This record gives sequence, structure tokens and C-alpha cells, in this order.
Amino acid sequence: MRVAALLCSFAAVLWGQAPPKPAKPPAPFSQHMMEVKQYTQAENETIVTKFKGLRTTDVYDALQAVGIHKVTVMDREIGPMWADNETFAHNIYGVAVTLRLVPPQETPPNTEFQSNAEMSKWQGTWNRRLMGGGYAQFLTTDTVLVIDAPLRADNGFCGSNNAQSWKNRGVAGIVTDAGCRDSDEIWKQRIPVYQRDSTRFINEGTIAIESYNTPVVVGGVLVFPGDIIVADLDGVAVVPRAKAELVAKIAREIHDGDNKTRERLYKEGGMKPDFTLTR
Repeated sequence: MRVAALLCSFAAVLWGQAPPKPAKPPAPFSQHMMEVKQYTQAENETIVTKFKGLRTTDVYDALQAVGIHKVTVMDREIGPMWADNETFAHNIYGVAVTLRLVPPQETPPNTEFQSNAEMSKWQGTWNRRLMGGGYAQFLTTDTVLVIDAPLRADNGFCGSNNAQSWKNRGVAGIVTDAGCRDSDEIWKQRIPVYQRDSTRFINEGTIAIESYNTPVVVGGVLVFPGDIIVADLDGVAVVPRAKAELVAKIAREIHDGDNKTRERLYKEGGMKPDFTLTR
């Protein structure tokens, strides 16, 4: 077959014709067009350290300095579930681990279970098929779980139980386009959550995992796994990993310069220094 093709090409050249072009392989039926990069734990912890103590306003100004502030600041509606004005324990600094949730194309086969045990048995089946936990292995120290979830499902895949398990792994906080439930307990457990609104329903039957560690859109902003997340009462900033070193440098310069002025103003106003001047 190869010989025949060569002869055809040779004949075409003799007759002054261009040889036939090889057929292009068909495009894949489905394809992720945006590539993601995996970073080591050491790389992640090193870059997060450069952002800790910064205010989102410092980061916003630095994002503006590098020309990307219009596409890296989440909607105003994404805000903290709770706030601690004494120690700022609600602040978040970390590397994004992304999770995309979607409404399923099915509903529970029976919405009138006769007991919790009966319902739990069905839930186990649903979880094995549609709620795979592979993402959990990437939830380590200095990570932030960023969840792209449909608010209309009224389910953000986040409650006091699984949120605490993520915190135990070292997760710095949760940012979601939907929300979390068990709000009183999450507040008591001091788990930072930034959300659009609280959600109420249980996962099974209302939500499914579509993918993890792929690009997602939360708060109107594209988030790649590995991007830096900084969040406080002024909102949520997303720092693209490729710009993280430069943004951290500029933001730190802004922060330190501002603190020098604030320290002078504290003295003039007879105020005692606090931890915000030394972060």
C-alpha cells in the first residue's frame, strides 16, 4: 500500500501535478482546550508565604499595576460566611484546587424513603457513581477549594462535616459560586467560606462532580488549579500563577508603604500598635 502511494506521487510529479495531501486526522469529539500545570507542594507553600498578611486591596492594586485587575477580581456577591474582626481568622491565602459541580440528568428513584437507613443505602450508590472523591488527595496545606457550582441547585457540596475534613488536611478555606450549609457549625469550627449564598440540600440527587483540577469560573472569574487565592472582607482576588511572583512583590511594596503611614497616624492619634502593622 505504501509502494502504491509512492508510485502515485511519482506519477503525479511526472505529469506536473502536485502529490495529494495526506488527510488530516479528525478532531477529537471532546477536548479540554486550556492546559493546566501541576506544582509541587514545596512550590505552592513558597509562593503562598509571599502573600500571607497582605490585604486584598494590596493585591487588587498590584493586579491593576500588571494590567489584569478587570478579569481577576470576583463579583461583589462572593463574600465571607462569617468574619472575625479581632484576628481576621476569616482571611484566606492559598493555592486553588478546583472542583466543578453540575446538576445531574436524573433524580432519586424514590423520594419517599421510609427511614434514614434506607435513604443512606441509596446515597451510597449515588456517591459511588457521581460523587468521586479523587480531588481530595490534592487538598493539602495552603490550598483553597474553589467550587464552581450552580446556585439554582441550592447545593454547594459543602457542610460542616466535609468542610472539617478538608480543614484537617490543611485547607485554608473554601470559595464557591453557590454556598455551604450548616452555617452555624462552620462558623463555630472557624472554617473560612466565601460564597454567594448559603445552600440547604443534601448532595445526593441534586448535584454531581463533573471534573476537578480543571479551569472553572467562580464569581465571574476564570480560575486555574494552582492560581493564588486571597480573600478578606473586601472580596476575593485570583492571581494567575504565571503572574504570582510579580504581583506578590508589588503588593508587598504597597502594603509595607501603607503600614509606615498607618504607624505614624496611630502615634499621632494616640493609638496602640496592633498586629496589622507588622503583618
